[in-house]
Amino acid sequence: MKKIIFLLPLLLLMSCYDAERNCKDFKTGKFKFEYEVDGVKKTTLFERNDTIEIETFEGKTDTASIRWVNDCEYVLQKIHPKNMAEEKAIGMKILTTSKNSYTFEFGMVGSDAKQKGTVTKIAD
Repeated sequence: MKKIIFLLPLLLLMSCYDAERNCKDFKTGKFKFEYEVDGVKKTTLFERNDTIEIETFEGKTDTASIRWVNDCEYVLQKIHPKNMAEEKAIGMKILTTSKNSYTFEFGMVGSDAKQKGTVTKIAD
């Protein structure tokens, strides 16, 4: 019985834990997204303000408009799509944040398929 009384407050504290999300800190700035494709490390650099995101990947620059749904979710839409796939909007959701990075989930709007990644803020 004493063990149960000891564990109850501990369980209550754990159930109140909520992942840190200071999403406003990541609405603007310069960022780096690193990931692997077939064992090769790839890096995307991008700069974002409230309405535009400019992305550079393998020497190519692209621009997308941003529509913020709330402080932690936004939709990217390529401004100059080059094909049908690029015409589709991408939903982004910030899941957790730390001092200089955030973990996010993304996927095509209307699709259940989602991927996750981590972005590092490199400048304000």
